[in-house]
Amino acid sequence: MKLHEYQAKQLLAEYGIMVPPGHPATTQRQALEAARRLGCPVVVKAQVHSGGRGKAGGIITASNQTKAGEAAARLLGSRLVTEQSGPRGLPINTVLVERSITPARELYLGILVDPSHKQPVFIASARGGMDIEQLAASHPGELTTVVIHPLTGLLPYQARLLARALQLTDALAVKAAQSMRSLYRLFIDKDCSLVEINPLVVTESGELLALDAKMTIDDNALFRQPEMAALKDDSQTDLLEQEAAKAGVSYVKMDGDIGCLVNGAGLAMATMDLVTFLGGRPANFLDVGGTADENRVCRAIELLLDDPDVKVAWINIFGGILRCDTVARALLRVQGERHPSIPFVVRMRGTNADEARDLLASGPMTLMLEPDLARAARLAVAATGAPSRRQKGPAS
Repeated sequence: MKLHEYQAKQLLAEYGIMVPPGHPATTQRQALEAARRLGCPVVVKAQVHSGGRGKAGGIITASNQTKAGEAAARLLGSRLVTEQSGPRGLPINTVLVERSITPARELYLGILVDPSHKQPVFIASARGGMDIEQLAASHPGELTTVVIHPLTGLLPYQARLLARALQLTDALAVKAAQSMRSLYRLFIDKDCSLVEINPLVVTESGELLALDAKMTIDDNALFRQPEMAALKDDSQTDLLEQEAAKAGVSYVKMDGDIGCLVNGAGLAMATMDLVTFLGGRPANFLDVGGTADENRVCRAIELLLDDPDVKVAWINIFGGILRCDTVARALLRVQGERHPSIPFVVRMRGTNADEARDLLASGPMTLMLEPDLARAARLAVAATGAPSRRQKGPAS
């Protein structure tokens, strides 16, 4: 679960990490009042769950109150399209009006759960202000990573190592170490999977400020974090993704036209890769999991049908814990209730696959049964009207 910048900064401030003075605003009047209280110049920042806001015009510097109000009016109620948001963009319901800060230096500091180490990892760089992915690709030697053992937490020598990586000395190094200890405590207390300060700036007066912040809370821990769960902004999530969460299936909307329903994240990713490899475009990532019952599978199929971008649905099931005949019954049930006009390509292998194929053989003509993975993928791509690329190798 992602937090907005203003929410993340409120938490940082609670843990003693300095942030610029600022106030969230949901109306132009509130933005004007915030600018008056802060004193200009101010920065008006769109609050959306996406990076790249500055490049997309979502961060506006205002030299006076009038311009701050105009900036807020321009942003509020609009949708911001960034490199990470997709073509539809994300709605701007809140802006953060913040005192404008001119940094002397920009640094990067973050902490996340690293799957390879299965432990929290601090990442620090003296080159802040740019995307961490871009930094890792272009200047990997500029990143310093420190693995934190959960039983010991951040140790003093590790904090000093990170401060050196940030090229901080003397009093600033001491302040940075204090901020790191606070950041780690926040990370653990709130069950975070990511806390990122980029940039962490050094001001002309020698202060350390979190100029921008991202924070993600582990969804699986929300049951014990009711205060964090209350901060969730559903407007930043696609409606179909919200419905999928209620149904207990994993769903991510994409920009293609082939709806993919799969069991297992690995098979789902392989399915999307194969579609793309053959010249098609997946419309979603949809994983019903291994323990789905007939009702959950029905709801998952309905999610595909509720997406107006989907031209063909590809059901790709490898039966293990989830039996193929369960999926077949769900599919026939939805076909009988919804009478969809789009074609379905169905590939099933594994537990009760023969029973599933017998059930579906008497189904409507819009069902195309194909047990071979590569041929099923080609059928799905062809059904959209897009030419399937001829490829050499296993998919040919």
